[in-house]
Amino acid sequence: MQLYLHLRRSDQLKTRLKNKRPSFPSYKITFQQRITVSIESIQTALKTVNYPGFSRDIVSFGLVRSVDLVDGRAFVKLAITTSDPSIPNQLKSNVEAVLANIPGVKDSIVEIAVSAAKTPETKTNSNEPAGLPGVRYTIAIASGKGGVGKSTFAVNLACALSQILSVEEPQKKVGLMDCDIYGPSIPLMIGLSGRPEIEGNYLIPMEKSGIKVMSMGFLVDDQTPVVWRGPMIMKTIQQFVNNVNWGELEVMIIDLPPGTGDAQLSLVQTIPLSGSVLVTTPQLAATQIALKGGLMLTKVNVPILGVAENMSYLENSETGERTYIFGE
Repeated sequence: MQLYLHLRRSDQLKTRLKNKRPSFPSYKITFQQRITVSIESIQTALKTVNYPGFSRDIVSFGLVRSVDLVDGRAFVKLAITTSDPSIPNQLKSNVEAVLANIPGVKDSIVEIAVSAAKTPETKTNSNEPAGLPGVRYTIAIASGKGGVGKSTFAVNLACALSQILSVEEPQKKVGLMDCDIYGPSIPLMIGLSGRPEIEGNYLIPMEKSGIKVMSMGFLVDDQTPVVWRGPMIMKTIQQFVNNVNWGELEVMIIDLPPGTGDAQLSLVQTIPLSGSVLVTTPQLAATQIALKGGLMLTKVNVPILGVAENMSYLENSETGERTYIFGE
């Protein structure tokens, strides 16, 4: 009985002590990482914003006039030259989207000063992307390997488009720019010779069948080889864009030299391209290099409209049977 009472009292004492245990307030401790942002990080982010239609960013184009940061708010001022009313809004949205992804930037204010594009009479050399005023679409004809019929395809495409426009919209013209500086074959294929006329500081493209044409073949003799380094090629392509009075064109077809070198990069950095067509032949040696050319165009944000395969097969005119002499 005494043992039972002792155990009973012990249990009661434990219960009383438990009920009288003081309660301590609980504190939730949180640690917030302090995020810092700098003007340099904003400028680095702006280098990822390409000018609409170009593969070149707005920083390298020299369009960023100032960058400031106040209490987590980013202030960016741009200055562009364009006659397209959609470009400022598109550029502003792209910049705001990039700034919103920078840790530490709470808000952003983007101001864009827009000046009208200069006409051919007043146009001066500038780092800003003036493009081809008056040209609606620009399509580059490219290939990885030479001798696959790229220039032939470019001439036929230009002629086909000119015929279509002559029926549907006769006032609209087609242009053909031969950027194959080392081997300009467009004049021979389209049937033009001579020298282009000059008005002021601008060349007047020669014309055949409603197609305005400019080529290095008009500027050098047939027996004179073009022995130039990369910078000269780049300068010539820029002059074909900026110092030729193309006028109003619906479509500009651009015949590129084979490969993925200075001429291709100069072109995509000088004018916005609506798209490109790759020309190849069935041989593995041609298709593998055409694939590399397509990857290059994709990396510089040029849409690939399609692939043209020349010399696909030899068809028997009597039986219609096809012989794939170069493979498939």
